[in-house]
Order: sequence, then structure tokens, then C-alpha cells
Amino acid sequence: MKLVVFKRRADAGRSATGYRIGALLDDGRIADLTPEFLGSGLSHADILKCWDLALDFLTPAQRAISDGSAVIIERSDVSIEAPVPRPGKLICVGLNYRDHAEESGMAIPASPIIFSKFSTSVIGPEAAIELPVGSSEVDYEAELAVVIGRYGRNIPAGDAMAYVFGYTNINDVSARDMQFADGQWQRGKSCDTFAPMGEFIATADEIADPHGLRISFRLNGETLQDSNTKQMIFQIPELIEFISRTITLEPGDVIATGTPPGVGFARTPKVFLRSGDVSEVEIEGLGVLRNPVIQRWM
Repeated sequence: MKLVVFKRRADAGRSATGYRIGALLDDGRIADLTPEFLGSGLSHADILKCWDLALDFLTPAQRAISDGSAVIIERSDVSIEAPVPRPGKLICVGLNYRDHAEESGMAIPASPIIFSKFSTSVIGPEAAIELPVGSSEVDYEAELAVVIGRYGRNIPAGDAMAYVFGYTNINDVSARDMQFADGQWQRGKSCDTFAPMGEFIATADEIADPHGLRISFRLNGETLQDSNTKQMIFQIPELIEFISRTITLEPGDVIATGTPPGVGFARTPKVFLRSGDVSEVEIEGLGVLRNPVIQRWM
């Protein structure tokens, strides 16, 4: 199932109660499944975090679609939000594609390089990436994101995929001048709007092999990154095992698995995002995440 978080355009404000959850249908319309999820005992807060697989909510949701009881909404009548609007943890992996490490002039890591982005950096599809005041080197990074569906600590790699709820696109936007000036990555990676995500979560059963997906990034229609997730140095089970040794994973946590080569700061000449640009992340089976770019003035 392709799950989306959305708001009806008629709903004003940004309150949690305005969020609804639905399935993106093949014809582009949305089946509103909010009653099914709430009927499974989930609060709106649970919906925003994501969903624990143990609640087994997908069965009534699928039934509502198949028996015609779900309300069908036109895409033009809704605003699609990030599929996990405020993840409890947004965990990122650096230098996880061999060619990207090489183009960055860094050694191939012997173990995963882990950092985080603040949850306030998350935005949805079509929302604007805002270039912050004080930075002129804002970069793009197309990445496959893993959405966690179960609580877990010390998860063995052999069991790790059972903790995956699904997958989505993410753009690990980075202010390189801030990142390199600070000597660590938090501020340059966590500016507001620096984690576009979506537009949907494909549940794990939809993706036969997450390690064999074409992944690309386009800027104003020009392809700047074009690779395959099979090029990851550390695959998803290894990442989950490594992270969960010291960090409890919870439903709705998101792991961004790293970016392939072709990022802007490593190109000659360098390519950075500018106001008026349009960025697109596309991963096989996960659709297109599109975001315009604007200048933030305050």
C-alpha cells in the first residue's frame, strides 16, 4: 500500500487534528482511511509518528478500499504532507555510497557514519526548500529513507527487515558552508525545510528488494545523480543492527540511508541550489519528491 498523510485544502492552520491518512490509488486519487486507523486504537499523535506494525491496521484499511466504504478524494482537493511529519528521530548515514565517499575526498568508512537532522527540518512534497540567510552553498542529496515500524534494541541484522514499516524518498539538503565551517554537521544539515520527504510511504511488501532500486536527483529537469541502491556500502540490515546497539528504534523513526555520487559541492563547477530552482528526487517504486526552492529573507 502507498500511504500518505494529507490535509483537506479546506482545513485551515497546521494543527495535528488537521492531518489525515490515506492510500494513494493507482489513478492518483486518495482513499481516506483515517476512520480505519482511529478505529484500530491509534490517536492522531500516533498517526503523526507513524504506525506500529503490531496494531495490524492494514487489514481494515485494505478492506475499506476493496469494499468501497472508504471515502475517495480528488488529489486537487488535498495538500499532501510529509508521510512522517514529525519523526521522533531522523537518523542519517554519511558516506554510504563508495563513489560518493571518493568524490568527497574521504576514506571509505569502516563502520556507518551516523548523524541526525532535527525533526523541524521535515517538509512534504511541493513545499519550498528555503535557502537560509548566511548560506550560499546549499546542496542536495537524494536518499532512500527507511521508516521503522516496531520498537527495537540490539536488533540482529538477520531480524532487521522485520522492523521496517516501509520506504520513502528524502532529500538530505545541506548547507555546506555551515557544515564545513562548524566542523560538525548538525546545524548545516538541520536548517528548517532541509528534509523534504515523500510523497508516500510504500509499505515493505511493495518493495521486493530495497537494495536494487534506481535512485536519481534532477535539478530543473537535469539529472545530476543517477545510481542504484545496490551501491550502498552498508545495507539496511547492517544499519539497523549498528544503530540499535546504542539507540532504541521506535515506530515512526526514519533512517536516511545515504546519497550516491553527483552532489553539488563535489562537481566541477560546483552546483548549489538557487531561488527559483526545482528539485526532484526519484526512486524506483517510490515516485517523485518535488520541491521548489526559495530564498528565506528572515
